[in-house]
Amino acid sequence: MEAAIVIVAILVLVALFLVFTYNRLVTLRQRVKEAWSDIDVQLKRRWDLVPNLVETVKGYAAHERQTLEAVVNARNAAIQTAGQGPEQRAQAENMLTGALRQLFALAEAYPQLRAVESFTQLQEQLTATEDKISFARRFYNGNVRDYNTALMTFPTNLLASTFGFAAEQYFEIADVAERAVPQVKFS
Repeated sequence: MEAAIVIVAILVLVALFLVFTYNRLVTLRQRVKEAWSDIDVQLKRRWDLVPNLVETVKGYAAHERQTLEAVVNARNAAIQTAGQGPEQRAQAENMLTGALRQLFALAEAYPQLRAVESFTQLQEQLTATEDKISFARRFYNGNVRDYNTALMTFPTNLLASTFGFAAEQYFEIADVAERAVPQVKFS
């Protein structure tokens, strides 16, 4: 009789462990999905701001068509990656970031453009959005780290593989040039 109670108690403990572990993995996976959704929201906001910025610049720098087209093409490429994984999205978003840098560098060459209130407002909104994207990326990567760590630790890894939990990708910068420290030079 005592042996049966011990066996039942062990089975109950094992069952509780399995339920707790499974629920923890589900919670961590949902946090990753939520964090990815936050990135999507901020990227959509950036995509919406870019056409307004390009139109504002067009009036003052019409002969800089190549830079403006690069921004529009990069934006369209980024939009087309919606629904794809972090690696594809990061690559397209990094292209858009580079094109926007060129656009802002172009604005430096046109002092009258920097004086336009709508351009200044759009630039500030885009800068704020870039900050939010950066935060959302860090938040997402933190959640991916926690989730992937949970998947790899023993004995959770046994349960995770049994129920089909798979590691998530980090949202990373693929271009080595973007990782470089910017050089500041005074003439």
